[in-house]
Amino acid sequence: MKFKVYIETTIPSYLTARPSRDLIKAAQQQITREWWGMRDRFDLLVSQLVIEEASGGDQQAAKERLETMEGVPILRISEEAIELAGHLVAGVPLPDKAAADALHIATAVVGGVDYLLTWNCKHIANAAIRHRIETVCRTGGYEPPVICTPVELMEA
Repeated sequence: MKFKVYIETTIPSYLTARPSRDLIKAAQQQITREWWGMRDRFDLLVSQLVIEEASGGDQQAAKERLETMEGVPILRISEEAIELAGHLVAGVPLPDKAAADALHIATAVVGGVDYLLTWNCKHIANAAIRHRIETVCRTGGYEPPVICTPVELMEA
């Protein structure tokens, strides 16, 4: 049985972006490409929010991001997920501008995925708030996924 992995928007963004001059970001882009090469080990999932976010900006770049997700099943953003996202914003707490990040987490949680894959280390894959995210999810009766970056999911 393959693990289910929710692909947050930063993954197709890093996968298709022009190489960065920033050494850390360039390394993250390379790691993302390497992880993408082993994606068949997992059952990938996205949400409509990922599709919407990936559709923004430069048309050619958006087209490339969307092409990476062709054929990837789309998790429905349920009322349960919207409610849990509100609890995450209030309970973690997350700033209002991170409401979309909370919705990514909540959609993955309600969707029962094993891993949430992201490079968003400010409001999602952040060790300082991960425990609070997990507590809010468990208080709501959900088991949270492992929130991680591609470098953490290389050997699974």
